[in-house]
Amino acid sequence: MDRRNFFQSSALITTGALVGCATPGIAQQQVKTPFSVPGTYIPIVGAEEQFPVRRIYCIGRNYAAHAREMGSDPTREPPFFFQKPTDAIQYVPPGTVANHPYPTLTKNYHYEAELVAALGKGGRNIPLDKALEHVYGYTLGLDMTRRDLQRAMGDQKKPWEIGKSFDNSAPIGAVHKVAQTGHFTKGAIWLKVNGQIKQNANLNQMIWSVAEQIAKLSEAFELFPGDIIYSGTPENVGPVVPGDMIEMHIDGLPNLGVKIV
Repeated sequence: MDRRNFFQSSALITTGALVGCATPGIAQQQVKTPFSVPGTYIPIVGAEEQFPVRRIYCIGRNYAAHAREMGSDPTREPPFFFQKPTDAIQYVPPGTVANHPYPTLTKNYHYEAELVAALGKGGRNIPLDKALEHVYGYTLGLDMTRRDLQRAMGDQKKPWEIGKSFDNSAPIGAVHKVAQTGHFTKGAIWLKVNGQIKQNANLNQMIWSVAEQIAKLSEAFELFPGDIIYSGTPENVGPVVPGDMIEMHIDGLPNLGVKIV
């Protein structure tokens, strides 16, 4: 299902359980604009509210074997992050297979399976032992990547947003509240293409845990409710082409499925 089916008036951000997700520094009042800009929302399991996405953070090379396959040293050097636009979200309802469009400009389109943490509280310089208190819920997602464009930009010492930050590059499932699932510190994470296992690891193999990611991010940015964090992918990322079926799994969450079209 296309994420645009879940767009609603941006005025809804000021209502519901996640009050405070509106743009910081903007007074909550009626503002006249020349056109409307939709917000991005993800359904919350067991709730009428939807989760308003403010900002998408992604951590790079957070599993040692994946760092090695990308040509990096997997030792615990400081983590690095990049961002995707909120309209990269493609919501995939549980138990369905969504059509996922093969993007333009690429001939090497890769999957990356990831645990996603959704924040319900924000802050700066969040202590590590308090970091998980800021998590509202979890889901699973794909960080889809135009790998050839990413590598070409990297080789030229240029920003590689064009390889990561494009339409539909963040397929994602519904948000499950922490009260429903607990925190995800271990458990299987795998991805299949056309029924064959490609990625297969355990969440406890992350170099930087979700708590550490939140603490480190809050040193560089003020975090807010509505921020989500893609927490890194295991090894064996690889290409897909139109017609391929992707199925992703994390223990304790419904599988996510997309078909490349």
